Amino acid sequence: MAAESGHGPLTSDAYIQHHLQNLQVCKDEAGEWVTHCGGNFWAVNIDSMFWSVLLGLVFVILFRKVASKTSADKPGRWQAFVEIVVEIVDKSVKDTFHGKSRLIAPLALTIFVWVFLMNLMDLIPVDWIPMTAAAVGIPYMKVVPTTDVNVTFGMSFAVFFLVLFYTIRNKGLGGFVAELTLHPIAPSFKGPAIIAAPLIIAFNFVLESVALLAKPLSLSLRLFGNMFAGELIFILIALLGIWQLPLHFGWAVFHVLIVTLQAFIFMMLTIVYLSLASESH
Repeated sequence: MAAESGHGPLTSDAYIQHHLQNLQVCKDEAGEWVTHCGGNFWAVNIDSMFWSVLLGLVFVILFRKVASKTSADKPGRWQAFVEIVVEIVDKSVKDTFHGKSRLIAPLALTIFVWVFLMNLMDLIPVDWIPMTAAAVGIPYMKVVPTTDVNVTFGMSFAVFFLVLFYTIRNKGLGGFVAELTLHPIAPSFKGPAIIAAPLIIAFNFVLESVALLAKPLSLSLRLFGNMFAGELIFILIALLGIWQLPLHFGWAVFHVLIVTLQAFIFMMLTIVYLSLASESH
């Protein structure tokens, strides 16, 4: 089957590759900015950056507008919806986070709504925005930032650095090192067993380092994998032409659950990781 794009007819394989390609810029060997990056590590995905920042601004503007017009006597439907979201996030933080920090609840709310909005872009028909972009001379346009592993890794790295910050702030540098070297097997420093202490410490360090590094890895890949698979299914359904309508509707209804669930999971894991980093024991 062939599909139409700004560059003429596309085969099914080319159609899929086109819709999964980011709009990139990078510097060539001469130091000039080019759009043909060919796997360049330093390439910047312009579309992912644009849509993630835009949706972040949408979140801030909408919630600020509700906060500035809050009414206890006659709350509107949008205010009621925002209050429900805030209450759900606030309850999740109170039930899960056992430390003390004024940052966690706003951070959890931001993560949940922002990731939800980015995921929600997956429900826009796959051809609408890319074809509109092609009409004005933009060859590629991916509109779901969370299908870009660079975005999900960026968010997970931010959470990872917060985990390190809270761990060192609450337990000290010595406590952080002790977590990596004295658990889960406590070495003995008395008697003949002291001979095995260096080996146990090295084993603990390897084991705990893997567990620590797995946190940002699992956060990013779980979100990316689920959303990328969902987008790919939408693209495959679009190849069916007019027969895509019932399948598209059915998958979109089911995908609403995935969109919401993945945002909630990312938020909850962030709260859990930061709670573990804040617990004194």
